[in-house]
Amino acid sequence: MNTPTLLNMTAPLRDDFDIPYHDIGSPERAPRLALVAGIHGNELNGVFVLSRLADFLNSIHAGERSGQQLRERVIIIPAVNVLGINTRSRPWPFDKIDINRMFPGREDGETTQRIAAAVLNATRTAYYRVDIHSSNLDIEEMPQVRLYEPNDDERASACLFGLPAVIERPTTTLFYSTLTHAWRRYGGESFVIQSGLAGNLQPAHCETLFRGLVAFLDRTGIVTGLTLAEDEEDLRYFNFDQTFALLSEHAGFFVSRLKVGRWIQAGALIGHVYDSFSGGIRTEVRAPVGGLVSSLRRQPLLFEGDLIARILTPGESSRGH
Repeated sequence: MNTPTLLNMTAPLRDDFDIPYHDIGSPERAPRLALVAGIHGNELNGVFVLSRLADFLNSIHAGERSGQQLRERVIIIPAVNVLGINTRSRPWPFDKIDINRMFPGREDGETTQRIAAAVLNATRTAYYRVDIHSSNLDIEEMPQVRLYEPNDDERASACLFGLPAVIERPTTTLFYSTLTHAWRRYGGESFVIQSGLAGNLQPAHCETLFRGLVAFLDRTGIVTGLTLAEDEEDLRYFNFDQTFALLSEHAGFFVSRLKVGRWIQAGALIGHVYDSFSGGIRTEVRAPVGGLVSSLRRQPLLFEGDLIARILTPGESSRGH
């Protein structure tokens, strides 16, 4: 079976390269679902999960899983920024441009514009579209669905992933050049999934994300005959004004044993800030509010005003600074 490619490109000081993708299901159907990861080259969780999911769906489509059937066509692009992944570079490695600031792209444009246009062309006709990201090198995110100015259908469908949280976030001017925003003009439903930390692989998050994608395939009828695990995460829906951002009041080394995705009470210990010269504890970091720890700092070097954690608080507005 030939592997389809988005683009065949040349690069300085290396062989030509392709951006391959998976087109699974009947080619006579319009795709029902499109999944994209690896727009940023140092975000590995989505690349790993989508490659596993492609193997899973290909085995169903080939009739290798008794009782399971792929009823719709699915497009999977595991790695958009293939050279960035090879070099562990978040942007496109040659000109340091963020591909997720290039949409909708141009077929006759610069390299990153051509990549953006090819990704959009391959995915825009799908009804459901998912862009998977990790956080940056500093902050770990628990698996979550993010919605930007969603419609009611997107609010309902976001819950079908069964991930621990669905979070509505406001749009900024930077959002208007992203893949998710470019999808809007084509109707359908679009989602961003955030999970883990850039620069490495977090297997537990990957397993949660894989199960969530399989649950979505089942609940939307894209795949039939699946048996879902009973130990599903408790789902919570949050607006952005229910997000408390805890910022550092001191510089130093931040050390925490807390895990993201945990519920904590107000006053709970989050971590300690150590003096980077003397080694003594400068302060304990405690939660000003109770809630769900959705984001937590993993970069130990800390400056005053840096983000330490985000805590999602059900039932009330808790914007923090």
